[in-house]
Amino acid sequence: MAHIIVVGNEKGGSGKSTTCMHVATALSRMGHRVGALDLDVRQRSFGRYVENRVAWLARAGLDLPTPEYRPLPEVDPATLPPGENAFDHRLSAAVSGLDAEKDFIVIDCPGSHTRLSQVAHSLADTLITPLNDSFVDFDLLARVDADSGRVQGPSIYSEMVWGARQLRAQAGLKPIDWIVVRNRLGVQQMHNKRRVGEALEDLSRRIGFRVAPGFSERVVFRELFPRGLTLLDLKDTGVDQLNLSNIAARQELRDLMAALRLPGVQVAF
Repeated sequence: MAHIIVVGNEKGGSGKSTTCMHVATALSRMGHRVGALDLDVRQRSFGRYVENRVAWLARAGLDLPTPEYRPLPEVDPATLPPGENAFDHRLSAAVSGLDAEKDFIVIDCPGSHTRLSQVAHSLADTLITPLNDSFVDFDLLARVDADSGRVQGPSIYSEMVWGARQLRAQAGLKPIDWIVVRNRLGVQQMHNKRRVGEALEDLSRRIGFRVAPGFSERVVFRELFPRGLTLLDLKDTGVDQLNLSNIAARQELRDLMAALRLPGVQVAF
């Protein structure tokens, strides 16, 4: 069975699609068979990222390891048994179609609470929650006292993850390995960075997730999307030179892949 990696965050702009694409492509480049699903049926940023890659590589005459993206299959609600949800059926069919063929399935969730996202979280073997490194986005995970900075309680999203964990336990499945990834770590505002870090460590012990470093704010990520490329592709395409910023970004990706502790994965790039 494929190991399912779900990337979820109910706030937009946290770098979910960038994280999905880099994790999926890194796994592909390390020789793993990777499937890709995008549950944001409106924007499809992850799906378009993979499609951009396929199109650009074809135009450039290059053959680079690429995750296999599949859209959710359409279903006629009239054909479903009574009480079965159409979104549940579409996601189940998509996962089943990839499960026997792939080592990993990477699923990108929309930046809002949807039925598809809720079900996907219950399927996750590994859950990655990218988080912009500020208390504005920390609110996704927990309610914080404005004066003391102390955590007052879990957020609606954290409660949803808790519900997904309970469903997996009832089904006899292994627990979700939940990793909160700190994206857009800046070199400025060190005091705020430290406070966010302390709050995350406190919350991680209370509701059970691990904290990992993510990607800094870099122009290169916006430049890569139209061509469907990742940091790992630059040296093979001649599109860009590996300047110091890009080398540092590759190291961030290497650190993230190591922090995920995915089964059977030896980080080598």
